[in-house]
Amino acid sequence: MRVKQLIRQDNSIYRVLAVENDNVLVIDCINRAMPVWKTKNEISKYVECTDAEMHEATGTILPDLGDANPKLRAETLRRYTIIAGVLAVISDDRKRYLAIRETADSNRISRQTVRKYLCLYLVYQDVAVLLPEKRGHYRKPLTPDQKNFRWAINKFYYTSHKNSLTDAYTFMLKARYCDENGKLLEVHPTFNQFRYFYSKYKKKQNALISREGMKKYQRDYRPLLGDRIQDFASHVGIGEIDATICDIHLVDDYGNYLGRPILTILSDSYSNGYVYGYSLTLEGGTYSLRNLLLNCLTDKAELCRQFGIFIGKDDWDVAGVLPGTIVSDMGGEYKSDTFAQITELGITLINLPPLRPELKSIVERSFQLIQKSMKPGLFEHGYVDKDYGKRLAKDSRKNAVLTMREYEKCIIYSILYHNNQRILEDYPYTEEMLTERVAPHPKEIFAWGRKQDGANLISVKERDLVMTLLPRVRTRFSRKGLMVFGLRYDSTADSFTEDFLNGTDALVAYNPDNVNTVFLIRDGRYIEFYLIESRFADRSFEDIEDFENMRKELVKQAMHDNLQGKIDLSVNLETVVTGKTRNTDVNIKDVRKTRSRERRDLHKDFVMEVEV
Repeated sequence: MRVKQLIRQDNSIYRVLAVENDNVLVIDCINRAMPVWKTKNEISKYVECTDAEMHEATGTILPDLGDANPKLRAETLRRYTIIAGVLAVISDDRKRYLAIRETADSNRISRQTVRKYLCLYLVYQDVAVLLPEKRGHYRKPLTPDQKNFRWAINKFYYTSHKNSLTDAYTFMLKARYCDENGKLLEVHPTFNQFRYFYSKYKKKQNALISREGMKKYQRDYRPLLGDRIQDFASHVGIGEIDATICDIHLVDDYGNYLGRPILTILSDSYSNGYVYGYSLTLEGGTYSLRNLLLNCLTDKAELCRQFGIFIGKDDWDVAGVLPGTIVSDMGGEYKSDTFAQITELGITLINLPPLRPELKSIVERSFQLIQKSMKPGLFEHGYVDKDYGKRLAKDSRKNAVLTMREYEKCIIYSILYHNNQRILEDYPYTEEMLTERVAPHPKEIFAWGRKQDGANLISVKERDLVMTLLPRVRTRFSRKGLMVFGLRYDSTADSFTEDFLNGTDALVAYNPDNVNTVFLIRDGRYIEFYLIESRFADRSFEDIEDFENMRKELVKQAMHDNLQGKIDLSVNLETVVTGKTRNTDVNIKDVRKTRSRERRDLHKDFVMEVEV
């Protein structure tokens, strides 16, 4: 006998799995029971059997694994992987039992399933036998009433209108179970039938997304299966940036209503919300981003001193650095080319997909904590209540008393508290952090993390940041100068003569608020050019655009008069030449005498004509 040989004895077919002296390990191919040891005498009257005979006896046709789709092929190989460890100890009953038990537990399947896969493979000695069977999934067809139930639930219940199940049932009866006069038919389904159908086929995810919206689902309901901070921010230097409209109404220095300001902040992910810096403005977009990043680079002790707040350097120590990675959403200001230029400073930008606020949950939480902590103290001073705008609710605008500067002082106090005293009760401490007894405050965690390997904070100078975030435009040199939005610029350097003569292409950064200077970007340097036309000095590019639009409007208005003038000129010329016929006998000789005579006739004595 030899291993893997098929033998037939009486009405049974066996597969030989192992041979040891006078004992043979076999498996019954018909009954597919677990392998057993038999003596050679017990099966001495065998005859050889072929695979084809065994397949015919068991009624099995092995499929071609190559023809299976990738999903079924992967499942087949997974099943073989499950039994691979058992095959190594197939001849030892005790070890085989332990291997089956361990494999079943580790793969979370029953031991009977492991034995089933094992016996199938041992009988046929082909991985293809483990290919999952294509079972037809039979579902009883829906009745006409059930089809109406499904239609009504999709149309009236799974919508942003948030209709109740009772309302959806009523709408269904009106649409499908009334006659042409709007009278309810005698035979119609009951609400209990409708509700049972909904409960049987409902999916909570579908209901939440369709009724609450994808954004709210992602933020408030989705399963939280990530590894929290370690899953995304394994080191200091990953910042999350966002902006929000503050929950407070402000006034100007004269008590006039000002509106609600925009708060933009940059929070560190690793430390669960350590704030690098903030920006409180009345205008958003790239302006607020530039203001925020400059605030991050500012010496915070000096900044607080300007507001009458005195802190130590260690209380907010991030001057001169920015996180090496900045995460933002798909807001227009974050997708703009101007903000993307910050990558020239070595910073990596990550733009999140839309409707995924949970991917920057740290900065979202920072907004919530900062504003929530100020609410008790500012509630009676213009704070926006949850009932704002509803009927009979108080108009919180009339309670506004704080100015921008006063509210900014409140923002600083709140950030200092959350950076230095807020307790992170559930922060996922590492063993090293526990050993060094790092306090559970964002400042302490941030300070510890920036000393570890992998911390990614980039030193940036304020001028470099400002120059990098200036808007840019493609333009050209000309003989008239460097042309930027129709304005002419020159440089104090004499090294651009060839550019002026050749009309070289140029990339220029400009300050939208002042046209006096622009900056030619060449070889990583910002070369200053000054305005030639002094009549436009100290204006903004927006003023120049308005000026140009006014000029074009005046020219456009004058076009009618111009056309009328051309017409009048043509008419007048016609009156002069009317009646004149071409004289072909013009005397062209003695021109000098003719001109001299005509000149004497036309000559005037101005002294005689003007009374002295």
